[in-house]
Amino acid sequence: MSEIRKDPVAIGLGALACGAGLGGATITVAQILVKLLQGRLDAARYREAAADPLLAALFAGVAVAALFGGRRSAPLENLWQSGVIAVLAAVGALLVGFLAAVADRFLGLAGLILWGALSVTVGVVGSRWAITGSREPGAGSGKA
Repeated sequence: MSEIRKDPVAIGLGALACGAGLGGATITVAQILVKLLQGRLDAARYREAAADPLLAALFAGVAVAALFGGRRSAPLENLWQSGVIAVLAAVGALLVGFLAAVADRFLGLAGLILWGALSVTVGVVGSRWAITGSREPGAGSGKA
């Protein structure tokens, strides 16, 4: 019987990238929706339709980042490391959301959409990396 050897670096960095990417994508999607709402409604009606959607998106993005960062780092034996990864993923999501605002300033709506797609891609690739790091070497490759 072979022991399962995990790669803690792959798990940690993958979980961090997954949380930051998906949390940042949540914030970016909210920024896209706000930009679309502002284009359709005048300033007075905009505040009636959505009180403060960006603040709600920040909270949602931080929650998504912490959830995915903590979930993907769960194979680590040390609970402290999983907690630190979840917190760092939340901070990373805030940074990704801030950079989305920069992309909006320089590239407009197209930049926001591109940044959101890039954030989702980083999140998915990070998730796969964390899952691969938590498996036995050669698992799932079809080799017997």
